Amino acid sequence: MKLFQLTFLLVTLLQGAIFAQEEYPKVMALEGDGIYTLLRRHGVSPTKYYNDFVEINHEDLGEDESLILGKHYILPDTLAANTVEVEAEGITYPIFGDDFKKVDTASKRLDNTVYYLISGHGGPDPGAVEKYRGKMISEDEYAYDVTLRLARELISHGAEVHIIVQDENDGIRDNRVLELDTDETVQSQTIPLDQLERLKQRTKAVNDLYAKNSGKYQRLLVTHVDSRGEGTNIDVFFYHHEKSTNGKKLAESIHRTFLRKYKKFQPNRLYNGTFMERSSLYVVKNTLPAMAYIEIGNIRNKRDQRRILNPDNRQALAKWISEGILLDYESSKTFSSK
Repeated sequence: MKLFQLTFLLVTLLQGAIFAQEEYPKVMALEGDGIYTLLRRHGVSPTKYYNDFVEINHEDLGEDESLILGKHYILPDTLAANTVEVEAEGITYPIFGDDFKKVDTASKRLDNTVYYLISGHGGPDPGAVEKYRGKMISEDEYAYDVTLRLARELISHGAEVHIIVQDENDGIRDNRVLELDTDETVQSQTIPLDQLERLKQRTKAVNDLYAKNSGKYQRLLVTHVDSRGEGTNIDVFFYHHEKSTNGKKLAESIHRTFLRKYKKFQPNRLYNGTFMERSSLYVVKNTLPAMAYIEIGNIRNKRDQRRILNPDNRQALAKWISEGILLDYESSKTFSSK
């Protein structure tokens, strides 16, 4: 009897292991792979399962949640992932480009919230520029790409998102070099050549929408790429208005998320990014919603260029910012209910 029970137990365990392997297969990271591209190649929705993938495989990820060439990674719950197209069609947003236009619902955590996203510069003003392998790269293109990725993340959690600066033919791009152009608009209006008029135009666009959405939970995120001396390596840092308690809380929540992520994925590197008051900036000073102003790196620094030019790093930036936004909103709900 004991022999039979032991045999039965071993067979049961073996069957369980086989089923587990079938449900959670391992796949190898190929050259150029990031989490997004690897998941999409194997029919798994990155919108729904990115965080699950990171949680399962975090010990085998490099800095900024990067994949290691040739290493095998576990796919999360592929059975559920492969049926997602049947269960939920998602919504299509052409602004994100052909490869990213369909957005699956990840959660309803940001239901009844409104977010305004401004990417720095655009139109006749490319912002900071630099040469990379013989090609010109500009601040506005990379700030815009991160902004689109952030918008997609927020929409997947149920937020209403207004992208203030838009480019109809530049969706999310998985390229290192993003071609410079000047056809960005603000609410279909040409962006002025004069700097102050440009700032007034996007500020008015946000404030008009803010008035229309009076009574709703509203926040503003502004994304820029910094420009300093070539040898100056900076971490992602944040500004807020000195008199805005909610703006400070938003910036602090995103900053805290970056601290946690660096500790997890880059434990040997100290994160020096800060959040601070800087009300002298025109958009910070004159827009109505509580806001966080984000600088994602120095376009002239070689180390920062790795963060900015690598599309998977840009995706990680958007994910981390969105997680900080979720933390901010959910903590505000907890506080208001007390």
